[in-house]
Amino acid sequence: MFKKILVANRGEIALRIQRACRELGIKAVMVYSEADREAKYVKLAEEAVCIGPAASNLSYLNMPAIISAAEVTDAEAIHPGYGFLSENADFAERVEKSGFQFIGPTPESIRIMGDKVSAKQAMIKAGVPCVPGSEGELPDDPVQIRRTAKSIGYPVIIKAAGGGGGRGMRVVHTEAALINAVQMTKAEAGAAFSNPAVYMEKYLQNPRHIEIQILADKHRNAVYLGERDCSMQRRHQKVLEEAPAPGIPRKLIDKIGERCVAACKKINYRGAGTFEFLYENGEFYFIEMNTRVQVEHPVTEWVTGIDIVKTQIMVAAGEKLPFTQRQIAIKGHAIECRVNAEDPFKFTPSPGRITTWHAPGGPGIRVDSHVYNNYFVPPNYDSMIGKIIAHGDTREQAMARMQTALSETVVEGISTNIPLHREILRDSKFVAGGTNIHYLEEWLRHRKI
Repeated sequence: MFKKILVANRGEIALRIQRACRELGIKAVMVYSEADREAKYVKLAEEAVCIGPAASNLSYLNMPAIISAAEVTDAEAIHPGYGFLSENADFAERVEKSGFQFIGPTPESIRIMGDKVSAKQAMIKAGVPCVPGSEGELPDDPVQIRRTAKSIGYPVIIKAAGGGGGRGMRVVHTEAALINAVQMTKAEAGAAFSNPAVYMEKYLQNPRHIEIQILADKHRNAVYLGERDCSMQRRHQKVLEEAPAPGIPRKLIDKIGERCVAACKKINYRGAGTFEFLYENGEFYFIEMNTRVQVEHPVTEWVTGIDIVKTQIMVAAGEKLPFTQRQIAIKGHAIECRVNAEDPFKFTPSPGRITTWHAPGGPGIRVDSHVYNNYFVPPNYDSMIGKIIAHGDTREQAMARMQTALSETVVEGISTNIPLHREILRDSKFVAGGTNIHYLEEWLRHRKI
């Protein structure tokens, strides 16, 4: 096992990894930008290194600064968390060439799965069902592009091969709009991801967003930890997640989970990962794989009793998975609400000083957050300031506990989206379960403010 790990991230995930390290008896080195000097995990750290000014490109995206911090503190491994450099194959390669262990997949796996086109091709070879679409990158020839769209059938969606986080996508309903949409998406993809390649898929009308959590070690062992329903989204960004997914038969989950495990073994995957699917009319369609820990991992931890972050660290150190597929059981139901520093109606960011912070408690409540009374939320990063997770024996009990937790939570000095979560938890369609990925945006359009 490692003696010292450098945590190359910030916010609640940095604190989460720090706690996992403490449980394993590992020293955690925390890095921080000048904007995060007062962060809780920095105050709690045995060692902390400032890696640059507030701007991400000068700090959390600064590869030489992070690797230098690992060198000067004698760390043995680097945990990238999520976001920032967590899915950057070049970073993983530089970490390992510098003599450190990257707590995540191999650079090769990240490259294969990071490019949506190569990921889809790998999944087709592994027998994982995919959304009907183009065979690889779209050519420049407009005639071929139109022919591909016609064979798939409108509406189609144009996606950036190197995209992610809901960016680099455009829905096309008619042939007249097709070529312009492809050119615009290519230009956006080149600017945002330094990769102008795009591909085309059938645009599913009313799918749900279902993801399968996997864990794999270096000894070709892999398991799936059930599923999560992440269909409550706004602008392709998840707002609320739950596990298990309401109304999907267990045998279907087991079938797709087994295929994901087989795919992991085929591509020699190691560490934590998530296969993301669109689910419609009883069928799963692969869309992408996230080669890192997810924001919503706590709901899976609640229902399986497995610590995903600790397991990431253990398998990176060369240990075998401490459980088999047969030992994994889904118990109860869990819901996670992402708490963002933003206006709950206009969704404009709301950075600033938190004058009062009171986190909820009680049976089945978990709060993952790095904020505290008098903490200043910097304007430089993502607006998420924490997550509230509720677990119950049933979905109804988990929802009731979440309602209580949201009513107990006090955040003053800034605005948060907690009022939005309270409304969602009272919505009859959400309460019934099984809403699709477009539901929240439709609901927001008709919302009375």
